[in-house]
Amino acid sequence: MQRIDFLKLSSLGFLGLYSCGISKSMNTNQRLALQIYTIRDAVSQNLEKAFEKIASLGYKDVEIYGYDGTFFGKNRNEFQSILNSTGLKVISSHHRTGITDKDEGTLLKNWENTLDDLNYIGAKYAVCSYLPEAERSLENYRKLPEVLENAGKNSKQNGIQLAYHNHDFEFLKMDDQKNFYDFILENTSPDLVKMELDLYWIAKAGFDPLTYFEKYPGRFPLWHVKDMQKETKISQKSETELLILK
Repeated sequence: MQRIDFLKLSSLGFLGLYSCGISKSMNTNQRLALQIYTIRDAVSQNLEKAFEKIASLGYKDVEIYGYDGTFFGKNRNEFQSILNSTGLKVISSHHRTGITDKDEGTLLKNWENTLDDLNYIGAKYAVCSYLPEAERSLENYRKLPEVLENAGKNSKQNGIQLAYHNHDFEFLKMDDQKNFYDFILENTSPDLVKMELDLYWIAKAGFDPLTYFEKYPGRFPLWHVKDMQKETKISQKSETELLILK
């Protein structure tokens, strides 16, 4: 399926979730958003036109990425103007920890300024999006809950909910008892640190998301959904990623 066709179908809510049992965890109040990283090439060429196009497909909500003190090179006033003109609403924004990255907009650098800008554009969630390979050491994993807790506390005080987005590497064994993902869940506050569960990556790692929904109720207000090739269990090269707000 071409990306444009998938976007059109998905904007109408026709996802294959009901065939895998996940529909039992869904309700009619859920909203479907587009992760803007999906159209990063179009965004880099012309942000306004890219946003106008996805709005024309029926999307109302988006999840953004790449905040570095600006939104795709726009200050917050300019970016808010684009949102207003297209009718799009930012639900959440992706950020790195800052343990190895030293850029603006990470959990460890000028986080209060980031939260102020997110509040200005009306975002409700800030999501720790990805651990680069340099951060995937046992030492850094042991530090991660504290980093998330501190950022989560600041976020909560500023009206933003922090969440953590997984890939498959978090499901590697930390020791004989648990994997890294369970370690994060069990060592962070359910109130301060929610999870944005990526259904593709947890399935690729060989785990059942329903098991986690039952074991950690209330921790998963956000889900990521994208396609998987049945034979290889890999996503399409030009992956389309959608955000579901429970």
